[in-house]
Amino acid sequence: MVADKGLESDDQSVKSLMKWSPCHLLCGIQQTDIGVSVMIEERTLRTSRVLPFSPKEIYGAFASADLLASWWGPEGFSNTFEIFEFTTGGRWKFVMHGPDGKSYLNESFFKELVPDSRIVIHHDCPPNFRLTIELTPEKEGTDLIWEQVFEDAETAQAVKQRAGTANEQNIDRLIAALSKAAHGA
Repeated sequence: MVADKGLESDDQSVKSLMKWSPCHLLCGIQQTDIGVSVMIEERTLRTSRVLPFSPKEIYGAFASADLLASWWGPEGFSNTFEIFEFTTGGRWKFVMHGPDGKSYLNESFFKELVPDSRIVIHHDCPPNFRLTIELTPEKEGTDLIWEQVFEDAETAQAVKQRAGTANEQNIDRLIAALSKAAHGA
């Protein structure tokens, strides 16, 4: 888990975050040279970036359990998938293994799948949220929009404070996995 850096340890929102898995830290809010992360309303965290891959390739990185397991999560994490049903309504149950040796159970389901265009995942354990991935073709590749909507503003703000660069790391890992796949490595 990310260090508390400047947050009061008796803050209830911080204490509740201590139970969350690293996948919940994927919604960092920051401006970077390669991507923009913003808070568009109190409950919604949004990141966007143009990736040098087609919508079909990016969608495929979500649809393939092996490929998804190789890049999902912040730097230093690995995944073990227990259930992966990439269909509308299908379950996704997995364990994230942190660089600190801890394991974090995650359960989600695929709420909506539109090939090469849109993926909606409902994270079904605390903190509950809906993750929507939008893929729009661009001249340079694909505009990826990563939007998480939480149940309340307090949870969204707490995640925002704790997330750091985890979301950008996740997208960096997606790019690396797709680059490796494109070069047959």
